Amino acid sequence: MRWKKNRAEKDTQTVKAGAFMKRKAKNKMSGLKKKDLLRFKKILSTARAKIVGELEHREGDVLNKSQKEAAGDLSGYSFHMADMATDNFDREFNLGLASSEQQSLNMIDAALRKIEEGNYGVCEQCSRSISPKRLIAMPFAPLCIKCQENEEKRKRRG
Repeated sequence: MRWKKNRAEKDTQTVKAGAFMKRKAKNKMSGLKKKDLLRFKKILSTARAKIVGELEHREGDVLNKSQKEAAGDLSGYSFHMADMATDNFDREFNLGLASSEQQSLNMIDAALRKIEEGNYGVCEQCSRSISPKRLIAMPFAPLCIKCQENEEKRKRRG
């Protein structure tokens, strides 16, 4: 009975060691060193905190208020049509910004997950490493430059 327990523990350790080696190998595939990964993690975390703060501000300041509250008109009289149009434009504009910020936040979260999983800096389409210059310019880039260009060409055509 004791032999089976020890054998099971060794198998578990072997599986864990194998997973660690795979993670380590994937980091080597991207060509990034551990200190580079830590630097990108810090950049991504800082950008994430900034976007979360902007989203909270936008939500609390603009999106959770009624049209009257947002315009500052607390009287019981109706709005002028031009005022309503301006307020609607501002509201739509802020919704568009919030949507864009949410997309960026999702991409940053995906990049942070990739760092933890050990496959950060690897193109999602061709599995080649993304150049460090591209990652510096856009740390949450999921595609290498060549695949991104192909993706943009496909979007323009279709």
